[in-house]
Amino acid sequence: MEFSAKTKIDAAPDTVWRIVTATEKWPEWDPYCDRIEGSVGLGNKLKAYSKLSPGRAFGLKVTELVENERMTWSGGMPFGLFKGVRTFSLEPKGDGTEFVLHEAFSGPMLGMIKGSIPDMTEAFEAFVNGLKERAEAES
Repeated sequence: MEFSAKTKIDAAPDTVWRIVTATEKWPEWDPYCDRIEGSVGLGNKLKAYSKLSPGRAFGLKVTELVENERMTWSGGMPFGLFKGVRTFSLEPKGDGTEFVLHEAFSGPMLGMIKGSIPDMTEAFEAFVNGLKERAEAES
């Protein structure tokens, strides 16, 4: 089970990166984000609160962090029974940035859990559109 969205942003990758990694400000431009607790750093743990699942905290770990290129968050159940991996990818395109948000779910429990996972298509589109608007306004 996977979800993704992408957009071309008329802003340099370092501008987009600064906005994506400032998770405390996401609720200002991501309409589906209630809040993110914790700070981005390799190996750091975060708690994400989404309007798709009100009141529920999603525990995540920053498992990859390549400045101005890629950030990966992973979360799920022990022993890989269920896993979600969200990747934020930035690629220079001309004088702008191609941004891709992708999440893949896997594990032996996926069959039992997938019915409770909301369709994140609209939320992903809102994220990339909000990011684009914010980055272009700041560049």
